[in-house]
Amino acid sequence: MKPSTQSNADDRAVSPVIGVILMVAITVILAAVIGTFVLGLGDQLGDTAPQASFTVDGNESTSINITKTGGQSIESADLVLSIDGERVNSSIADDTWETGERKQISYDSAVTGEAVVRIIHDPSGNAVFERTYDFN
Repeated sequence: MKPSTQSNADDRAVSPVIGVILMVAITVILAAVIGTFVLGLGDQLGDTAPQASFTVDGNESTSINITKTGGQSIESADLVLSIDGERVNSSIADDTWETGERKQISYDSAVTGEAVVRIIHDPSGNAVFERTYDFN
Protein backbone atom coordinates (compact mmCIF):
# COMPACT_ATOMS: atom_id res chain seq x y z
CA MET A 1 0.00 0.00 0.00
CA LYS A 2 1.07 3.44 -0.84
CA PRO A 3 0.92 6.08 1.86
CA SER A 4 -1.64 8.76 1.10
CA THR A 5 -0.75 12.42 1.29
CA GLN A 6 -2.93 14.98 2.97
CA SER A 7 -3.16 17.29 -0.06
CA ASN A 8 -3.22 16.55 -3.72
CA ALA A 9 -1.66 18.48 -6.61
CA ASP A 10 -4.76 20.62 -7.32
CA ASP A 11 -4.78 22.19 -3.85
CA ARG A 12 -1.12 23.16 -3.92
CA ALA A 13 -1.42 25.28 -7.11
CA VAL A 14 -3.77 27.88 -5.57
CA SER A 15 -1.26 29.46 -3.18
CA PRO A 16 1.43 30.29 -5.79
CA VAL A 17 -1.16 31.84 -8.13
CA ILE A 18 -2.47 34.15 -5.40
CA GLY A 19 1.09 35.06 -4.45
CA VAL A 20 1.94 36.01 -8.04
CA ILE A 21 -1.22 38.14 -8.36
CA LEU A 22 -0.39 40.01 -5.14
CA MET A 23 3.21 40.63 -6.23
CA VAL A 24 2.07 42.00 -9.61
CA ALA A 25 -0.48 44.29 -7.89
CA ILE A 26 2.14 45.65 -5.48
CA THR A 27 4.57 46.23 -8.36
CA VAL A 28 1.96 48.16 -10.37
CA ILE A 29 1.02 50.36 -7.40
CA LEU A 30 4.67 51.15 -6.62
CA ALA A 31 5.36 51.96 -10.27
CA ALA A 32 2.39 54.36 -10.37
CA VAL A 33 3.47 56.20 -7.21
CA ILE A 34 7.10 56.49 -8.25
CA GLY A 35 6.09 57.52 -11.77
CA THR A 36 3.97 60.45 -10.57
CA PHE A 37 6.86 61.91 -8.60
CA VAL A 38 9.44 61.26 -11.32
CA LEU A 39 7.27 63.05 -13.88
CA GLY A 40 6.72 65.96 -11.49
CA LEU A 41 3.02 65.42 -10.99
CA GLY A 42 3.44 64.98 -7.23
CA ASP A 43 4.88 68.49 -6.83
CA GLN A 44 1.71 70.12 -8.14
CA LEU A 45 -0.60 68.56 -5.58
CA GLY A 46 -0.07 71.24 -2.91
CA ASP A 47 0.35 74.25 -5.19
CA THR A 48 -3.17 75.56 -5.51
CA ALA A 49 -4.12 79.21 -5.25
CA PRO A 50 -6.46 80.27 -2.45
CA GLN A 51 -10.01 81.28 -3.36
CA ALA A 52 -10.83 84.94 -2.71
CA SER A 53 -12.59 87.91 -4.29
CA PHE A 54 -11.42 91.52 -4.45
CA THR A 55 -12.58 94.95 -5.62
CA VAL A 56 -10.52 97.91 -6.80
CA ASP A 57 -11.73 100.94 -4.82
CA GLY A 58 -9.65 103.73 -6.27
CA ASN A 59 -6.20 104.68 -7.35
CA GLU A 60 -3.58 107.37 -7.25
CA SER A 61 -0.63 107.85 -9.57
CA THR A 62 1.62 105.34 -7.79
CA SER A 63 -0.73 103.29 -5.59
CA ILE A 64 -3.98 101.35 -5.84
CA ASN A 65 -6.61 100.55 -3.19
CA ILE A 66 -7.87 96.96 -3.18
CA THR A 67 -10.45 95.54 -0.77
CA LYS A 68 -10.77 91.80 -0.10
CA THR A 69 -14.52 91.12 -0.31
CA GLY A 70 -14.67 87.38 0.34
CA GLY A 71 -12.99 84.01 0.45
CA GLN A 72 -10.44 82.46 2.72
CA SER A 73 -7.71 84.34 4.58
CA ILE A 74 -4.53 84.83 2.57
CA GLU A 75 -0.96 85.49 3.65
CA SER A 76 -0.19 88.86 2.07
CA ALA A 77 3.50 87.99 1.73
CA ASP A 78 2.48 85.30 -0.81
CA LEU A 79 0.73 87.85 -3.05
CA VAL A 80 2.24 90.03 -5.77
CA LEU A 81 0.60 92.91 -7.67
CA SER A 82 0.88 92.83 -11.47
CA ILE A 83 -0.24 95.65 -13.77
CA ASP A 84 -0.37 94.88 -17.50
CA GLY A 85 1.72 91.74 -17.00
CA GLU A 86 4.53 93.47 -15.12
CA ARG A 87 5.13 92.69 -11.46
CA VAL A 88 5.25 96.00 -9.69
CA ASN A 89 6.30 94.89 -6.21
CA SER A 90 7.85 91.87 -4.51
CA SER A 91 4.98 91.27 -2.05
CA ILE A 92 1.89 93.11 -0.85
CA ALA A 93 2.49 93.06 2.94
CA ASP A 94 3.66 90.85 5.80
CA ASP A 95 0.34 90.00 7.44
CA THR A 96 -2.82 87.98 6.82
CA TRP A 97 -5.39 89.60 4.52
CA GLU A 98 -8.87 89.04 5.96
CA THR A 99 -12.25 89.69 4.32
CA GLY A 100 -13.28 93.34 4.55
CA GLU A 101 -9.73 94.70 4.82
CA ARG A 102 -8.49 97.35 2.38
CA LYS A 103 -4.85 97.60 1.38
CA GLN A 104 -3.16 100.46 -0.40
CA ILE A 105 -0.57 98.85 -2.65
CA SER A 106 2.22 101.04 -3.96
CA TYR A 107 4.05 100.60 -7.24
CA ASP A 108 6.96 102.41 -8.85
CA SER A 109 5.77 103.42 -12.31
CA ALA A 110 2.82 105.66 -13.12
CA VAL A 111 0.08 103.90 -15.12
CA THR A 112 -2.34 105.72 -17.44
CA GLY A 113 -5.28 104.45 -19.44
CA GLU A 114 -6.73 100.95 -19.19
CA ALA A 115 -4.57 98.25 -17.64
CA VAL A 116 -5.10 94.70 -16.42
CA VAL A 117 -4.64 94.49 -12.65
CA ARG A 118 -3.77 91.06 -11.25
CA ILE A 119 -3.06 89.78 -7.78
CA ILE A 120 -0.87 86.71 -8.16
CA HIS A 121 -0.45 83.97 -5.57
CA ASP A 122 3.34 83.62 -5.89
CA PRO A 123 3.80 80.03 -4.56
CA SER A 124 1.37 78.59 -7.11
CA GLY A 125 1.83 81.20 -9.86
CA ASN A 126 -1.94 81.55 -10.29
CA ALA A 127 -3.88 84.81 -10.42
CA VAL A 128 -6.45 85.11 -7.62
CA PHE A 129 -7.79 88.42 -9.00
CA GLU A 130 -7.81 89.81 -12.54
CA ARG A 131 -9.68 92.87 -13.76
CA THR A 132 -9.23 95.57 -16.40
CA TYR A 133 -9.16 98.95 -14.67
CA ASP A 134 -9.10 102.51 -16.02
CA PHE A 135 -6.27 104.55 -14.47
CA ASN A 136 -7.50 107.97 -15.71
